[in-house]
Amino acid sequence: MAQEKRFRIVYHSRIKGHLDAIERKYHSLIRQQIDTQLSDEPEVQTRNRKPVIQPFPFEATWEIRFGPQNCFRVFYEVERANNTVSVLAIGEKKGNRLFVGGEEIML
Repeated sequence: MAQEKRFRIVYHSRIKGHLDAIERKYHSLIRQQIDTQLSDEPEVQTRNRKPVIQPFPFEATWEIRFGPQNCFRVFYEVERANNTVSVLAIGEKKGNRLFVGGEEIML
């Protein structure tokens, strides 16, 4: 029997704009990875899931990396009180530059 998801995933309203800047062929991969990696134990650090160095735009506290050459980044925060993961930003890493919604984010 499959485990029930522990955390509810909520997307910030700006995420649609972030996805519009990423090739459509990757949208299902992004949704699948968010669901798989963040629905259970979103605060457990792994090789591709880490706390972000503060201060960080979008008020995110965590990030996951995935995709071809780990080019996609999802920034989120966890609200343990109501078992919610809030996805705050989705970006694409190109070389050593991060783009969110088509705009470069300085790290």
